[in-house]
Amino acid sequence: MANNKRVVVGLSGGVDSAVSAYLLKQQGYDVVGIFMKNWEDDDDSEYCSSNIDFVDAAAVADVIGIEIEHVNFAAEYKDRVFAEFLREYQGGRTPNPDILCNAEIKFKAFLDHAMRLGAEKIATGHYCRVREIDGEFQLLKGLDPSKDQSYFLHRLNQTQLSKTLFPVGELHKTEVRRIADEIGLPNAKKKDSTGICFIGERPFREFLNRYIANEPGPIKDDRGRKIGTHVGLSFYTLGQRQGLGIGGLKEKGAQRGSGEHQPWFVARKDLATNTLYAVQGHDHPWLLYGSLHADDLIWCAPHAPALGRYAAKTRYRQADAPCTLSYNDKGELVLAFDDPQWAVTPGQSAVLYDGEVCLGGGVIASAAAPNATPA
Repeated sequence: MANNKRVVVGLSGGVDSAVSAYLLKQQGYDVVGIFMKNWEDDDDSEYCSSNIDFVDAAAVADVIGIEIEHVNFAAEYKDRVFAEFLREYQGGRTPNPDILCNAEIKFKAFLDHAMRLGAEKIATGHYCRVREIDGEFQLLKGLDPSKDQSYFLHRLNQTQLSKTLFPVGELHKTEVRRIADEIGLPNAKKKDSTGICFIGERPFREFLNRYIANEPGPIKDDRGRKIGTHVGLSFYTLGQRQGLGIGGLKEKGAQRGSGEHQPWFVARKDLATNTLYAVQGHDHPWLLYGSLHADDLIWCAPHAPALGRYAAKTRYRQADAPCTLSYNDKGELVLAFDDPQWAVTPGQSAVLYDGEVCLGGGVIASAAAPNATPA
């Protein structure tokens, strides 16, 4: 038993954090719940559900028999996460704000607040695990491969890992839902949240349009032919298929099935000429990359990884891709992949793994086609 040590759990209103709190209470911890409000703009809209989520979190706390506190981190979020999110988009990159939110809010502002409440540890409903070996901490993948969230937590440091518990990391999602149903949690069947935390389920372009000026420009194909008009480079990401507003280009005399009806994908953005390039076919060479450079490196492992063989993800829910790690003379991470990777996107995170151990990673700065060196 935990001898009544205090653990502060981030209750989001979802089932994963709810079961996390229940499991910790069963283990004998003095559990306190905290609901984090991280976004205030248009919070009463149909897309932002923080009020509903708080009601769900409070109902969970009541069933489990723990106290819950409502804490507002909206100012910290706007300064540390949202401002960076906008800077990246304005620079033509595609950031991952959920990763920054974890590092800056959930495991920094929230952790600091929990320590002021006398907590020894914090806990969240993320699907990952922490292992301690000789005073050093490893971030491990969650045991449910379809729910593993270590990718989002790779920027946590040793101090943060040492103070964090992930109770559902040892479970599969089906088991978490079974426990929630068994103990009568009101959110046992609540669907998983999707979308960026502050945007929710709203149309992304509509949201971004409020904060970033749009400058329309040409959409061109891989031969330089104009095939449409984009609404602003910031509103597109590499590999994007929907929302391009272009149909198939038919070659004179082309036969059906020859490729002219294949879907279009965003392949490149040229900020200097405000040109968006799109190509037809999922496996077009412009969408395949053999290597990348990453900067802004953060290692959750005790030490930076040595040169050698690892696996990496360049986007969430991607299979681990075998690669060779090196560093260039700028100190940037260089990953050379065994097999070409699809739509490697500047601004997203490249996260490194050694088996089930997440080592950390960096922000993708550039990528190169197979057998080429990224600029």
